Amino acid sequence: MAVRPRLTTAKVVDAALELLDEQGADALTLAAVAARTGVATPSLYKHVASLGELRAHVGVRVLEDMTERFTATVLGRSGDEAVAALLHAYRAYVREHPHRYAAAPMDPLHDELQQAAGQKLMEVLFATLRGYGLEGSAAVHATRRLRVIAHGFASIESSGGFGLPEGLDDTYDQLVRMFLDDLRGKS
Repeated sequence: MAVRPRLTTAKVVDAALELLDEQGADALTLAAVAARTGVATPSLYKHVASLGELRAHVGVRVLEDMTERFTATVLGRSGDEAVAALLHAYRAYVREHPHRYAAAPMDPLHDELQQAAGQKLMEVLFATLRGYGLEGSAAVHATRRLRVIAHGFASIESSGGFGLPEGLDDTYDQLVRMFLDDLRGKS
């Protein structure tokens, strides 16, 4: 008789992410994750208390993935080069993982389980913008603008919301340049 590998919370989250990638958010149910991991649904309760908690763990993993990718993107870069690279990496992440990204928490800093992962991602964004001498509320506002550009554009793009014939890359590059000009005080 084959011994099944021991199920862990991390493996449950892995299975949930696979479901998201393949079928989207509507497919994420405890029954579907249980089937994917080869256990009965009640067995999942040893690892997650509810579908809501599983979604929170998925959100943490997405934040960690984004933080890792964005950190690698900006390392060794500064100023305009770092910010432009970060904005392009953000868009690329959403394009590659639209269902995962849709599962990312919009406000992780106010959720106990997601707070640490959300804070690490925010630290990457703040550090990337630090070269512009932004502190306090100015840094917060700039970070929000960066997020609005990347999130807004990539979310509309991933849902097929841009139907006009002009190239999306050109539009995004214009947004990046506009943001960089703003950071340098040229707008």
